[in-house]
Amino acid sequence: MISFHSGPPRVALPLSPRLSWPQWTPSSLPRPPPAASKATRTLARPKASSSTSRRSTHTSRGLPARRRRTALSSTSPDVWGIDIFQNGQLLCDYFASNGFLVLAMDYFRGDPVTLHRKERGDTTMEPSFDFEAWKAKHQAFAQVAVPKWIAEVKAKYGSADTKYACVGYCFGAPYVMDALSEDTDWVSVGAFGHPAFLHESHFTKCSRPLLLSCAETDHTFPAESRHRAEALLTERSHQEQGKSLRFQIQFFSGVSHGFCLRGNMEDAWERYTKEESANAIVRWFKLFMD
Repeated sequence: MISFHSGPPRVALPLSPRLSWPQWTPSSLPRPPPAASKATRTLARPKASSSTSRRSTHTSRGLPARRRRTALSSTSPDVWGIDIFQNGQLLCDYFASNGFLVLAMDYFRGDPVTLHRKERGDTTMEPSFDFEAWKAKHQAFAQVAVPKWIAEVKAKYGSADTKYACVGYCFGAPYVMDALSEDTDWVSVGAFGHPAFLHESHFTKCSRPLLLSCAETDHTFPAESRHRAEALLTERSHQEQGKSLRFQIQFFSGVSHGFCLRGNMEDAWERYTKEESANAIVRWFKLFMD
């Protein structure tokens, strides 16, 4: 049996001026449809309250409410978080510009890896940083907090005709798979990019459409894991006779873990793969939500 969990994620493009990685700009995103308005963002900082939805939540709004499709997209960030990671925020804005109300929970509570590492394996920024302990702490919190956050999001933004989609990157992929599980029924469709920390049960229990956006080189989702996931999803879809589970594996050569959110925008291929991944996810969502 193949383990889908291996090693710490690769470094992202940070916002911190201490670091030298390039940042995305709005012009580096795929172009939205002509009818889409400029997306706006709000970021609610954590407050002294027991309400999970009042924790740091990134919100992107695109079309006016009267023109926006009755669809809400929940985004699960990678280890670089959402509160100070511009690339993640811009990606949320891109989804919003296509007609979705987009919400992303900061389950790291202001403690992304960016504050501890310059890059994967770096020990110069904070020599005593223990990635495994950091990961375990935030996974334990997210396991409890994400379902509560989702419940409050549905209560605040949902209605009888609202359809939901979810997308996750790296650390966030397991929460997409939890939402698509046969044990739940609130999400219509999901997607993930360069995933981490997945297990075979995530695929054997998947019961709704899933798009997998994958890199050729990925230490958290290597080729053998990708092939095993394909086999498990194929078997699962045959069991359901194609009634509710459809899946697509989007594979890009020449890129590595993190390509969906961080890459060299001066490199035409890296830019293309990032844009094509985002475009495909939008098309995938619309296919199963319209």
